[in-house]
Amino acid sequence: MAKRLPAQAYIEGVISGDRSILSRAITLVESKLPRDRKLAEEVLKGCQGSAGKSFRLGITGVPGVGKSTFIDAFGTYLTSMGKRLAVLAVDPSSGITKGSILGDKTRMESLARDPLAFIRPSPASGSLGGVTRATREAILLCEAAGFDYIIVETVGVGQSEIAVHSMVDFFLLLMLAGAGDELQGIKKGIMEMADGIAINKADGENELKARAAKIEYENALHLFQGSKSGWQAQVLTCSALTKAGIPEIAEMTGSYARKMGESGWLAQKRKRQAKTWMHETIGHSLLERFMKDEAVKLALEEIENLVEAGKIPPTVGAANLIDIYLRHVSTEQ
Repeated sequence: MAKRLPAQAYIEGVISGDRSILSRAITLVESKLPRDRKLAEEVLKGCQGSAGKSFRLGITGVPGVGKSTFIDAFGTYLTSMGKRLAVLAVDPSSGITKGSILGDKTRMESLARDPLAFIRPSPASGSLGGVTRATREAILLCEAAGFDYIIVETVGVGQSEIAVHSMVDFFLLLMLAGAGDELQGIKKGIMEMADGIAINKADGENELKARAAKIEYENALHLFQGSKSGWQAQVLTCSALTKAGIPEIAEMTGSYARKMGESGWLAQKRKRQAKTWMHETIGHSLLERFMKDEAVKLALEEIENLVEAGKIPPTVGAANLIDIYLRHVSTEQ
């Protein structure tokens, strides 16, 4: 493991835009070592005042939709306009599957060579809570480093979409046309969370299918309850291959940023997200301390066996372990 720097060295390096220090700072916040967590908290506190100025864009989509190719095309368009871009990923499944973000990085060929872009894989922790905590902290660091746009890509499936939605300003759902019934397999909740839908691979023979799918999605969105923000989710078509539709998607996100910024909705959304982050951190921190407690470790296997054997309900097992933890903590004080 690389030697740790003093907190002020991380803070100054991140704020000055030093990519090497930024990478080391993100590695620090990903660490689970107690001494690193304390140092990471100092660094995050020091960077807090320089954060909050980026536009955070979450991107998710069905398997095979071409997220990496889309991000490469979309990101290259942003950097061509002089925007600085950071790409992060949330991949809670990577502990089992080893993830795909490293492969994705090689498919983001243009961005990987772009001096205005920064691509960072997520930690392979296998725990959604751990990954999202580190991703939120990486967002804060990237904002402090001066990036204009931060793209958070969901690599895993399921709860990762909900997690990403809770940390971004705009949530973009990528879809495909011509893959059977387009609306099958898409959870209503995911579509309701979307601030925009982009039908990718709308080129060649798929172009007409994409237009038809666009109408289907627009009709489906009208069935949902309107957003409290007053923003009406839009459906656009695009081709990451030909770059068609990419400027329109950038304009859609820009329009959202302007309107939601002027109405005050974006600022309120950020405040709610910060509070959610604090509450989630409390839960994860308490669970981590609970599972590391020596008295809990001694009793855990026996109580797990009783639960598995059906001798006590899981709720009783949990209550017993919590009692053991609280008694142990009280005797230590």
